[in-house]
Amino acid sequence: MVFWFPLVMVALALLCAFVAVQRAPRPLPPGFAADRLIRYIMLFPMGIQGLWGALGHLGFPAETAASIGWAPSPFQFEVGVCNLGIGVVGLIAAFYARWNFRLALAIYALFFLGGAAWGHVIQMMTAGNFAPGNAGPIFFTDILTPLSLLILLAWTRRTAQP
Repeated sequence: MVFWFPLVMVALALLCAFVAVQRAPRPLPPGFAADRLIRYIMLFPMGIQGLWGALGHLGFPAETAASIGWAPSPFQFEVGVCNLGIGVVGLIAAFYARWNFRLALAIYALFFLGGAAWGHVIQMMTAGNFAPGNAGPIFFTDILTPLSLLILLAWTRRTAQP
């Protein structure tokens, strides 16, 4: 599940955004498609995947550590709580937040997930750790999720309400 879950979350975000755009009345307002993609990235890869990460690190730390190629550590509690925070805020940002709130979450995700990705790189280079939870899809979503959000938010800056 560690391998597939991030891919499923990205696929659900793309699918839901596509459906929302297809069902919307025409003509589409400027930035509508990008806004829907932002919404569903906030919901799935940020919100639900954040809660999934929290559940893993807080509820099943030994199994989660093994999937990453680590030994269990007390620091997993801290990572789990960070994941819980990003998950809850991602859910709020998906449906109740405005552009500035989403931007703040995207910047936080850039540092949290980007830092995690850097940690994955270090583990791959120094320890040869290519476990699915370290070098699998989670590595790529740790990079692509915040970058895609920041690009989409920059694209919608003029049409969004702060």
